[in-house]
Amino acid sequence: MLEKRDFYINGQWVSPTEGRDHHVIDPSTEEACAVISLGGQADTDAAVAAAKAALPGWMATPVAERIAKVETLLGIYERRSEELAQAMSLEMGAPLDLSRGSQAGAGSWHLQNFITAAKNFEFDHPLGDHAPNDRIIHEAVGVAALITPWNWPMNQVTLKVGAAAIAGCTMVLKPSEESPLNAILFAEMMDEAGFPPGVFNLVNGDGVGVGTQLSVHPDVDMVSFTGSTRAGTAISKAAADTLKRVHLELGGKGANLLFDDADDKAVKRGVLHMMQNTGQSCNAPSRMLVQRGIYDRVVEEAAQVAETVTVGPASEAGRHIGPVVNEVQWTKIQALIEKGIEEGARLVAGGPGRPEGFNKGFYVRPTVFADVNNQMTIAREEIFGPVLSILPFDTEEEAVAIANDTPYGLTNYVQTQDADRANRLARQLRSGMVEMNGKSRSAGAPFGGMKQSGNGREGGVWGIEDFLEVKSVSGWTPE
Repeated sequence: MLEKRDFYINGQWVSPTEGRDHHVIDPSTEEACAVISLGGQADTDAAVAAAKAALPGWMATPVAERIAKVETLLGIYERRSEELAQAMSLEMGAPLDLSRGSQAGAGSWHLQNFITAAKNFEFDHPLGDHAPNDRIIHEAVGVAALITPWNWPMNQVTLKVGAAAIAGCTMVLKPSEESPLNAILFAEMMDEAGFPPGVFNLVNGDGVGVGTQLSVHPDVDMVSFTGSTRAGTAISKAAADTLKRVHLELGGKGANLLFDDADDKAVKRGVLHMMQNTGQSCNAPSRMLVQRGIYDRVVEEAAQVAETVTVGPASEAGRHIGPVVNEVQWTKIQALIEKGIEEGARLVAGGPGRPEGFNKGFYVRPTVFADVNNQMTIAREEIFGPVLSILPFDTEEEAVAIANDTPYGLTNYVQTQDADRANRLARQLRSGMVEMNGKSRSAGAPFGGMKQSGNGREGGVWGIEDFLEVKSVSGWTPE
């Protein structure tokens, strides 16, 4: 079993001051695969103090040099990406092909996009031609606490660290205790890239401990958190007394609107997108809204597609889905599947229990419910598992009303060949992102939501701006 108890503080790997052991569980086998330490207040304080001491020097480092460090990091990341893929597959259950491609690949994608965005970003510029003696300066927010989830670990670590580093912030990263091994590898990469001591620090811990300590810490200027809406609410309350900036990327209950002119691949695309990463994505299209004229056909096709989705161990290559991350999540998903049946939704694929052939491991059957209405629990709550709900609608106006009738607002999806309708819907849907007809968002596009899906944006220029303050200066002497 791996032993990874040390923290990375002030450019050194150090033993915890107040550490207690925590076993990392392989969800494919339900057996411990590693032991880490969960830190205490003294460890949090040491990391924050290191970040605070390093802040003036890192802020004063020319932007070009900060970008160059991230470029060095990107090269190391790409060289060691297989190690990251293996770690994520082991600790959170992503099958190897997914872990190598989407999980590890997301990190290099985001780092490259930040480098591109930063080279075209004006960190210091005149207010305008009308005001030659006014200057706008974009400078680091300060010490940033970065709290990342287990479901897309490197995706979120790089979205935060890459942007913060270029902006001139110093950092304390607290990854999820469910998937910490990839973050420990990433800390090794930051060290190898030569970031000055204190610019980047890593302390493992849980949300109640290190997460809360960072949120209330008077020397932390910003918290950037990705995780559940419940935890985001708690962080907002904890951070309120010090009025620190809080960036939140939270849950979702995305609607996928299929109109009767949707393309032939829309149903399959929607089901497989829902099942990707075993449904453990905040932007999953978990509500499929289907126009009445094609409803029966779509339900039948969706069930058939779900039946083709195979389940298997994360350690194996292939296009199957793996287990969910832990027993708590497995139990929650099972309860929600049972709730769907109890409330009258029609089960057309999957259902409760483990898939056939599995008597251990946190595996879930790919599940599809039809005849769901938007008041059912499975339509309201984020399930975070491979469970799709199909709801009928008659008119465009009804589809928009159903889609927007949710406390969440992260990603919605539209499937129609009517360009005017697609554009109209993109404006009417209350979400931070809208993806239409299977077209993914491009490099540097912002990621984030509204309502209870959070605030702020990650990725590209918007991600960098989230870690910057705007300083307005008058009486500037033009150079």
